[in-house]
Amino acid sequence: MSALPASEDAPELATATPAMKQYLQIKMRYADCILFYRMGDFYELFFDDAVLASQILDIALTKRGKHAGEDIPMCGVPVHSHEAYLEKLIASGHKIAICEQLETPEEAKKRGGYKAVVERDVVRVVTPGTITEEGLLAGKQSHYLACVTRAHGTMALAWLELSTGYFRVMATDAAQLAADVARVGPKEVLIAQSLHEEVRAAISEYPLSIQPDSQFDPKKTERLLLSQYGVQTLEPFGALTPAEVAACGALVEYLKLTQLNALPRLDPPQKEQAGLAMQIDAATRRNLELVATLSGSRKGSLLSVIDKTQTAAGGRLLANWLTAPLTDLSAITARHDMIAWCLSQSRLHQHIRQHLPRAADMERAISRVCLGRCGPRDLLAIRTTLEMAQAISEQLHLHSQQKDFAGGMPTLLKELIAGLGEHSALTKELHQALIADPPLLARDGGFIAEGHNAGLDHHRRLQRNAKQVIAQMQQRYAKDTGIGTLKIKFNNVLGYFIEITAAHESKITEQFIHRQSLANNLRYTTTELSETAREIAEASGRAQQIELECFEALCGRVKEASLSLIACARALASFDVLAALATLAEEQQYCRPEMHEDCRFDVRDVRHPVVEAALRRDGERFMANHCDLSEAQSLWLLTGPNMAGKSTFLRQNALIAILAQMGSYVPASSAEIGVVDRLFSRVGAADDLARGQSTFMVEMVETAMIMNQATERSLVILDEIGRGTATYDGLSIAWAVVEHLHNRTQCRALFATHYHELTQLSDRLPRLACYTMAVKEWKGQVVFLHEVKAGTADRSYGIHVASIAGLPQPVIARAKEVLHELEGRAKAEPLPLFAHAMSEPAAPRFETHPAMALLEEIEPDELSPKEALELLYRLKQ
Repeated sequence: MSALPASEDAPELATATPAMKQYLQIKMRYADCILFYRMGDFYELFFDDAVLASQILDIALTKRGKHAGEDIPMCGVPVHSHEAYLEKLIASGHKIAICEQLETPEEAKKRGGYKAVVERDVVRVVTPGTITEEGLLAGKQSHYLACVTRAHGTMALAWLELSTGYFRVMATDAAQLAADVARVGPKEVLIAQSLHEEVRAAISEYPLSIQPDSQFDPKKTERLLLSQYGVQTLEPFGALTPAEVAACGALVEYLKLTQLNALPRLDPPQKEQAGLAMQIDAATRRNLELVATLSGSRKGSLLSVIDKTQTAAGGRLLANWLTAPLTDLSAITARHDMIAWCLSQSRLHQHIRQHLPRAADMERAISRVCLGRCGPRDLLAIRTTLEMAQAISEQLHLHSQQKDFAGGMPTLLKELIAGLGEHSALTKELHQALIADPPLLARDGGFIAEGHNAGLDHHRRLQRNAKQVIAQMQQRYAKDTGIGTLKIKFNNVLGYFIEITAAHESKITEQFIHRQSLANNLRYTTTELSETAREIAEASGRAQQIELECFEALCGRVKEASLSLIACARALASFDVLAALATLAEEQQYCRPEMHEDCRFDVRDVRHPVVEAALRRDGERFMANHCDLSEAQSLWLLTGPNMAGKSTFLRQNALIAILAQMGSYVPASSAEIGVVDRLFSRVGAADDLARGQSTFMVEMVETAMIMNQATERSLVILDEIGRGTATYDGLSIAWAVVEHLHNRTQCRALFATHYHELTQLSDRLPRLACYTMAVKEWKGQVVFLHEVKAGTADRSYGIHVASIAGLPQPVIARAKEVLHELEGRAKAEPLPLFAHAMSEPAAPRFETHPAMALLEEIEPDELSPKEALELLYRLKQ
């Protein structure tokens, strides 16, 4: 395979063809990218790019000429369908540099002759976090580009969405980084070269773009932000630390590098204060399957079940709320108040819901307008959405004037109505300017409506009615001159001309300009005819030019109003989410949770929303349960057999807290919840082979994080701690964890276990309450009732579960024999660890062994040899 030259001075360039030399020079500037090199209707790829792309895209690999004596590998993709190929390459973790033709072949020939190479250059670099193409973006999924950096001893995380302009930043640290990045879920993470090794493990599952340290310099990035937003100081953006400034500035710098300075409209970076969102670590998010299942599918996640939104922007906002539940009681209450209002105004609520499907993804459309990558359909999307927003605003205003309007408007509703704004002038202009079904691309033309631009209408008429215009002019000239035989004709030499017979020459006035004399006829033109002929010849091109000018003018109007339009789009998204949550509550019989500042957690008839939805599809009913983690019993020890529903019960209570604090109603008959600052869930087992960690190691790492970070306001969910190692080791670890949660952390916790011996702790840990999963044995069969009740389990029924799982009957029979023998031994010889109470809660105290007692009594210096020998025999006994 031909090798690429290392520099522009390489001798290989001297022997390359002009087109290949141009390609190589551009490729050297974008060596880390796959170069899409525009050649007519195709993007061509050469050398290693072609070999790599042909494998990923499953397209034919061909050859094109030679370089350095070897064949040049080549493949290509059509320009009109390149987005599908981009998607595959991006998903494979590659960056793509889009190299376009900056002039036509005709313009190149005029510039440099027939051998001139069409001028080309890269117009943008597409990376996983900088996609703006509508076809490559999931409508209800945010597409964040994030940055992690450190400056002056502190760390920061910033993230933005190029397609909407959303921009946030927050402080973080090495211990919290994995949880913070997991909450954002970025498609790409920028990281400084010097920081890579330190934080790689925390963010290894995300595509990384390692950048030079110079790109993260706080002073350089501060200047960049000041220039970007046209301000003298960053103080209006909040008290940003040097690390936060560096993270924000590095993102803007990266956008400039990838978008070639064609920056979109970006929100000013908004600083998120610590403690305003419930902290949920990465393992907990994964275990609870908030936005995706363990297999990575959205279907079957909590989000998929509660998502009743009707717009793409609403779907993204709902996901943001779910991944960052609030801890501010007033903000939580405001959302609950809004849902209550929607339920109380059912008719209006449903009427608004009927309008929402008409709303397009206006945020992303505006971003494409600002980037210069929009089409007529983006303007149509903005117009349609503004019309719908105006209709909603008018309905709410009329409804508020009614005498029977109960309770007035919630504060949040008033804020949202204000956010909708007033855009009647722009809406009217877009309505008058655009046809009902415009083409995708502006260059296709025909999207500006009749009557919007007089010049455009004139040239279109010339295009469509050239013969009629000429005929009308001929009729008028014949009448004015009195020459009934006057004709207007056309040929390729003279173009349009007026022809009369020689006998009528005396009737010609001064406005007629002589062009040609024939034997029997005379040919003339007029200034009007020449101008009309020129307009007819240029009508198509001129119409297209005027239409593009109209398009640019409309885009300019959108850019001017972009701030208020974005506010309108976000208000509509909030309307959509809150109306959807009200619909969810009504359809699924969710209740409003009572939120408090204390540490109560009393929920009645709790259901798991995902499991309940699955059972409902099968025509089955979910068994609801209570959970009261009041101060007197803030730690529940839950025992019971496998498949009885312990894990479901644990998860549903964690999900209740998340739903309540994101502002939703909850699947319960009643709920009183003290705000949870941190949620931890250690449920299930998995290894991490990429990091060389066994299942038990992963379990211990996650448990250690919980023990070190949980506070008294936290909610901790633990399942089967210690099961990944030897029985005594695991039992000891579980014992110590329970004591730590009770004595040190003192948080609300649910601890499920198969170590029934732990139930003895209830005698000396006053806030520990024992609960179990109800089981009924009937005619030799075990029936799982999925009911949680006070008490303890004395059996795990593991062999029964193994039997229904399909283990061979000889294995089951032998297992029962072994179990019977082991249980007999356990009754005859109880474990000394649990046969005695412990006076010190923090560590178990054992009885002194008789041999140790004997050794304590003796004085070695006073023993004779015979006495020492006798002592050895006694110790051996």
